[in-house]
Formats: sequence, C-alpha cells, structure tokens
Amino acid sequence: MTEPINDPINDPAFSAADHAFMDHALRLGRRQLGLTFPNPAVGCILAKDGIVVGRGATQPGGRPHGETTAIAHAGAAARGATAYVTLEPCSHYGRTAPCSDALARAGVIRVVCAIGDPDPRVHGRGFNMLRAYGIAVETGLGKARAALDHRGHFTRIRLGRPFVQLKMALTSDGFVAGEGGRQVQISGERASEAVHLMRAMADAIMVGIGTVLSDDPLLTCRLPGMADRSPIRVVMDPRLRTPVDARLVATAREVPTWIIGAVDAAPEAERWLRSAGAEVMRVGRTAAGALDLSEALRLIATRGITRVLAEGGPTLAKALVDTDLADEITLIRAPAVLGSGIPAFTQPMPGRYRLAEALPSGRDIIETYRQDR
Repeated sequence: MTEPINDPINDPAFSAADHAFMDHALRLGRRQLGLTFPNPAVGCILAKDGIVVGRGATQPGGRPHGETTAIAHAGAAARGATAYVTLEPCSHYGRTAPCSDALARAGVIRVVCAIGDPDPRVHGRGFNMLRAYGIAVETGLGKARAALDHRGHFTRIRLGRPFVQLKMALTSDGFVAGEGGRQVQISGERASEAVHLMRAMADAIMVGIGTVLSDDPLLTCRLPGMADRSPIRVVMDPRLRTPVDARLVATAREVPTWIIGAVDAAPEAERWLRSAGAEVMRVGRTAAGALDLSEALRLIATRGITRVLAEGGPTLAKALVDTDLADEITLIRAPAVLGSGIPAFTQPMPGRYRLAEALPSGRDIIETYRQDR
C-alpha cells in the first residue's frame, strides 16, 4: 500500500473526540477510492453528544455525496450535530441541491472539514454558504491525509489530467524483467496482494502495448470479494496492434478496456477492436514520433478519470517519468536476484522525487516516492 491508513492526526486545536470522528470520516472516504469518479470520494460523520448519529461516503458513480448519505442515515438525529467532512462541501446547484445547503437544512450546527476544494465551483464558496447559514466552520483537521486521498480530484482540477501512480517491481540487483523483456515473477504474495488493492483504489490502470503483446495481462482486481472493483484498463497502443483475442479485449464487455492509438493508426484495426468490445481513442504524436502521453491523460480526464495506476513495462514507465507525468512512484523491492535483464531506470531515483515511506510486505519492501507539487 502506498501509505498507511492509520496514521495519527495530531492537531491540538481540536478535541480528542474531533480527532476520532475525523479519523472515522477519512476511513469511510478512503474505502470508496476507485468507485466514485468523476467525483471525489468524500467521507462524512455526523456526531452529537459524543455519539455517531450518521455516517456516509460518496457512493459508486459519484452520487449521492458523502454528506447527503450521512444525513439520510442520521434522519432527525442530524439536528444539532457536528459534521466531520473530508472535503469542502459543494455549494453549486446541479442535479441535486448543494451539500452545504443540505447540511443546513438538516440542522447541523458545526462543520469540521479536513481540506478545501480547489474546484472553482466550490473553492471557498462551500464554507461561505455554511457560515451564511450560521453554521460554525473549522478546517484543517486531518488535512495531510485528506490531501493524499483527494489528490486524484485535486490533480484533475489543477492540471487537467489524472493523478498518476507508477508501480514497478525490481530485484535486489536492480532489474525489472528478464533478458529481452521476459516476464519474471519478482514480488512475493503479500506484495502482489498490495498491488491488487492499488488496482481497486484506482479509476484506471494503464499499460503499454509491449506489456499486452508479451504478457497478455488481465489487469483485474483479484482480491477475494473485490472482483467488482477492477478499474478501467487503458492501453497505450500507437499503431493499434492490440490483438482482438487479447484477454483485455475478450473481457472488455465485463470490464471496460480503452485503447489509445495515434491519429495515424490504421482505421481497420480500430474497427476490429471496437467490434470486439474495446473502446478506441486517438491522440497525436510528439515531435519525436511517440504517442503524446500528456494528451492521452488529458483525454481520459475528460471522461472522469482522476486516478491512474501505471503498471506497464520499462518503456512506458520511463516515458511517464521523462515527461514529468508520474506524480508518485511505487517500487516493490524484492530479494530475488536475476543477474541480467532489463534494468530499472529509477536507479538512482530522479532527484525531484522524495522517499515518503518504506513499508515491509512479506519478504519485499514497498517504497513510495512522491513529488512536492
């Protein structure tokens, strides 16, 4: 896992009860990661007299929001309660009334919020609406954790693309694959389970065409009870060489597969892939002739994708880092020794990344490197 979910909240400006209820809200929201795009996964707790009277989180597909789910759970008990929310409540009218309005109508008298929302439709307006209703608003409790959990939403708003987590497994002697790109099982069982959890928490998983041709991966979440949390599979395939009998295509009607090709790729290849159930999109090429990854990420952001787990081989990984599109790098370091093969380009790690944590996972170590954006 890329960060522990039980890290403490330390803010002396808030009571012990405030800390406990916000921790609960953050956990509720985090459970929904990967399910709620295009909306952020917001957790909300309603508490009164030291007791939880309502709890909720953004539901699959992005609606209802966490606040309205918690209000519905609390019913009349919401009157006089404090709401603990992981993201600034929305203030704009869409298909439903804003959550700030819903909290006021429910009789909530205090809102403790972890972090503001940079979405220009909300930014500061949610807090102002709450205060206009006479509701006490306090912010900043659990801000660091909320910033991590909502980074997909924040990246999409600020940069117009999803947050990209690049995952690679490498041996103790620094190789990511065998000679000629031969697939080798590097990480152990515990680390593999952690990867499947990463998949469940992503909106989309990305690989390059080389991985499809060499490994024929399925790229689903195979943790017990979580098969329905498999992310959208995205293939970077400039010439649309993905075989129509590839497992990603054969299962595309059950788990969506998006294949992103170049504008000059053969139209007949697109027709075959579409007829097999895959969705095909096209983007331009860079001056060097490579697929424009930045344009591809912006394109899938318009489809609501906020969090991408890049699991491709060394070619895609290097391209994401070279173009500064990898926001976080997760390295699974295994004790295995290959002796030869394809080396990891991240040795040493590019200087703009800092080691955020290193966690044991069975016999392996999972290291997380982040940029300060």
